[in-house]
Amino acid sequence: MGAPANQHTGLSSQWLFPVSALEHTPSIATSAYTVAKELYDRARGVEFLFRLGSSLGLPSSAMFTAATWFHRFFMRYSMEDYHRQDVAASCIFLATKTEECGRKLRDVAKVCHSKITGVDISQISTDSSEVELRQTAILLTEEVLLEALCFDFVTGSPHAELVDLYNAHQDDHQVQEYAWSIAHDSYRTPLCILFPSRIIAAACYVLAQRVVDGPHSPSLNARIAASPPSASLPTPPSHKPASPDASRLVIAYFSFNEVELSGVAGALSILLEFYSAQDFQNASPYVEPLVVVPPPTCPPRAKLYSPFSRLFVPSLGSINAATSSTDGNTPKSSYGGNTPAKTPSQEGKHDKDDEGMTLEPSKKPTERLDLS
Repeated sequence: MGAPANQHTGLSSQWLFPVSALEHTPSIATSAYTVAKELYDRARGVEFLFRLGSSLGLPSSAMFTAATWFHRFFMRYSMEDYHRQDVAASCIFLATKTEECGRKLRDVAKVCHSKITGVDISQISTDSSEVELRQTAILLTEEVLLEALCFDFVTGSPHAELVDLYNAHQDDHQVQEYAWSIAHDSYRTPLCILFPSRIIAAACYVLAQRVVDGPHSPSLNARIAASPPSASLPTPPSHKPASPDASRLVIAYFSFNEVELSGVAGALSILLEFYSAQDFQNASPYVEPLVVVPPPTCPPRAKLYSPFSRLFVPSLGSINAATSSTDGNTPKSSYGGNTPAKTPSQEGKHDKDDEGMTLEPSKKPTERLDLS
């Protein structure tokens, strides 16, 4: 169950949904989408968004804001009607304005067209008709995006919460790096619309600490329990016991109540389910230790993710295309630089272009590479 509104960041409660809301999104209600398929495509869309933002040289904060808007948009509009790449591009363009890292629309459109078609950006003319069409698509989608957001641009960030935690507690650098990477990956899941940022930050940190401490360290349940495990258990005299505060640092720092601790458990279970769905052939090495971590005890809920390899098996051509264009494209990604390919259900549609608008007879839909 999603957490209540975040009184610490001023986020409106309209942007925090219960987990059950994922079963009733517009994509599922109006099309053949399943929860697993939509979450898979959301992850692909955010990966494309990160690549686009990185190629434009945007700060991470702008990309995280754009990714949050991306998830909010698809709680109000269907992925069947608005292609994830167009929404991602519009979120990035809007973020360049609100986060004061302005980029020209033509530059955003040019980089976006390069990513979508696989054409080297140096080969794309700034005045080409393709770039003009891409600009139009970004602006048209931006109008719908603004309506979906109700002009409410405020977002929280688990990274900001982690920075405060790091400043307060100079902890193991490896734990900090791991938590930072997990927080990046949290945007590939819908956590940002399910829980406040401090809940997500705590989940990322606790999970990172559990991985770094090793499989014989306290479990996730012990780390997020309302009260610490009993210190009266016998300890072999030849072993120095770990500090009882070390594994519960983040819980003590945020002073969570029982409802918030339940939210941390829920966020952890979703993160672990997301990692378990990964295609491990293309995943980064840091993902493997995460998959074997036993999830915490949570109230029963419907399974959200299916293995990504079952949803789509990428062709050799799409893998080569993705591999050849990933330099500096994305923050640390569980996909290892490669995003899952386009699903068969999105192929072979000729009545609408990728912006969800009816095509004129003389126009062809944009050929999109299977990069996200």
